[in-house]
Amino acid sequence: MWGISKITKLELFNAFDPIAQALSDFELTDYAFSNLRPDPLVDERIVLVNIGGLSRGQIAQQISIIAQHKPRVIGVDSFFDCEGGLRDTVNCPQLLDTLGNLMLSNAIQQAGNVVLVSKLLQSHSLAQTQDLDVYDSIEISDPAFQDFAAHGYASLPTGARYQEDVKICRSFFPKVEVNGKNEYAFAVRMAMKYDSSKAVKLLMRDKYEEIVNYRGNIDIQDVRIQSLRKKDLGTTKYPVMFYALDVHQPFTGEFLPEMIKDKIVIFGFLGNYFGDPSWSDKFFTPLNNKVAGRANPDMFGLVVHANILATILNEDYINELPDWATYLTAFILCFLNVALFYVLNQRYPLWFDSVSLLIQVLQIGLLMGFTIWLFAESNFKLDLTLTLATIAAVGPSFEFYFNVLRPGMARLWLNIEKRLPKTSREY
Repeated sequence: MWGISKITKLELFNAFDPIAQALSDFELTDYAFSNLRPDPLVDERIVLVNIGGLSRGQIAQQISIIAQHKPRVIGVDSFFDCEGGLRDTVNCPQLLDTLGNLMLSNAIQQAGNVVLVSKLLQSHSLAQTQDLDVYDSIEISDPAFQDFAAHGYASLPTGARYQEDVKICRSFFPKVEVNGKNEYAFAVRMAMKYDSSKAVKLLMRDKYEEIVNYRGNIDIQDVRIQSLRKKDLGTTKYPVMFYALDVHQPFTGEFLPEMIKDKIVIFGFLGNYFGDPSWSDKFFTPLNNKVAGRANPDMFGLVVHANILATILNEDYINELPDWATYLTAFILCFLNVALFYVLNQRYPLWFDSVSLLIQVLQIGLLMGFTIWLFAESNFKLDLTLTLATIAAVGPSFEFYFNVLRPGMARLWLNIEKRLPKTSREY
C-alpha cells in the first residue's frame, strides 16, 4: 500500500481526479454525524449574535446592549486591526471612524469579560520549510481593543491555504506554542472564563488536535423567513443546537433577558441576514447535507466555534485509536486472512476464488458498519482505512503468490539446481 501511494504521486491516474476530489473530504463517520445519532438538545448556555455588515460603532452598541443583561462571557469573532500593521487611512480606512473605534473600545472595557479572536501566522521562511500547522507568530486586534480583553486564536485546521479556498473543518487545536508561549483556541479561552474546570479537563487530555463533536446548527428566529427552513441552502441535517439573534434583534429588544444572563454570548458573522446563502467565513462540516461531492458549505465559522465550545462544556470528546494500534490491527487482520486463505486453498481449491472474494466483501462491509456504529454509540473514531485497504489487497496478493510467484520461483530453483555440479547438488 505504501508503494501504491508513491505511484499515485506521479500523477499517472489523472483521469480519476474528479472521483478522487469528490471523495477526498468523505469519512465513514460522516454517516453517524448526519443520520444515526439522536437529535441534540438546545445548549442554552451559548447564544450567538449576528453582526452582519455592521460598523465598529454599531457592533459596540450591540455589545453594550447585551452586556446590560450580564452575560458571564462575551466572545467576538471579528478582527479589529489594520492588516499588515499599516496605520494610515488609505490602507486602513477603519481608522477614519474615530467615534466608532472609541465606542467599541469603551464597550469592550465596560463589559470587562470579552474574548477577542487572534490568528496564528507563519513567517515566509517558516512556510517554506514546515507544514501548515506550525506557527511562529500571532495576529491580534489593535491595543485600543485588545488591552481590555483576552484573546484566543480562531485558526482552524482546514487544509485551505487562503480564506476563499474550500474549507473542511473536522478538528481544532486546543493549544499551540508560539515562540515559547502557549496560545489557546478561541473556544478554550471562553471556556476558561465560563467554567475553568472544563477547560482544564480538555487540556489534561494533552492532544495536539481534537475532533469537533458537531451536534447542530443555529435556530432561525426571524418570522419573516421561516419558509427558508424548507429550502436547501446548504444547511445541515441536524436540528437546532444554539439560539441566535439576527443583526437587528439586539437593537429592537426582540429577545428575553433570561436568554443572556450568565450565558456565553458570541458575536460574529452569520450572513448579512439569517438565511443569507453567503459563503463568506463558511465551512464544510460532517453535518453537511451531502456527505460526498459537496456543493455548498453548511456552517458559519461562528457556529463552528460554538460547537467546539459545546464539546468542551459537555466533555463530549471523540476518542481515537493511537497510530501503533491502527498499524497493529491492519497487520493482525492481514495475517489472519492469509492463514484463512491458505487453508481454503489447500482444502477447497475449486471454490477458492468465489469464497475468498465473498469473505473479503463481508469483512469490508462488517468493518465499515462496525466503524459507523461504534462512532454513533460511543464517540470512538476507529480509523480502519489501512485495514480495509489491506483486506482488499490480500486476495489478489495471495493468488499472485501461490499461482505465479511460488511456481515461478520453484522452476527457477530447479533450473539452477540442474546447472550445479553433482557435488554441489549433493551438498
